Amino acid sequence: MDGDRKYKQRGYMESYNGDPRRDDRPKAPGPKPPLDVTGPRLPRLVQTVTASRCYNCSATLPQDIDFRGACPKCNAELHCCKQCAYFEPSTRFQCLKPVPARIPVKDKANECSLFSPRVTVARDAATGAGSAGPSARPALPLVDEPRNASDARLAFDRLFKK
Repeated sequence: MDGDRKYKQRGYMESYNGDPRRDDRPKAPGPKPPLDVTGPRLPRLVQTVTASRCYNCSATLPQDIDFRGACPKCNAELHCCKQCAYFEPSTRFQCLKPVPARIPVKDKANECSLFSPRVTVARDAATGAGSAGPSARPALPLVDEPRNASDARLAFDRLFKK
């Protein structure tokens, strides 16, 4: 039996008894216990914000904005295909909904009745994600930015005193 082994080192195929697909570990009798889903859950450290953003400048739009108007930051028209939730460049007429006719200019205002504003989900930077936990980092003090090159050099020299 030892003569038909490919390798002579100890441990080669000893646990398999000649068949590597066979598992000889003892199995517990009876059904498997169910997973415990009532246990403690991890806290949600990353807070999210659901908001609309301008397709042109990515500025967060206010909740009560009229999409028939323009972006308050860059003045881009908001009731257009690129601002719509159904805009998809790889589909027919570049829309996920069955539109009757193609709208040629996607970033200009149109009168599409299927328009739905695109909503994005992002991290909430205003609350400082994870700041409620006991191991949160202390807030760094605000430092004025240097106004010219000599201020920057003085700040650097103060940091690395000789």
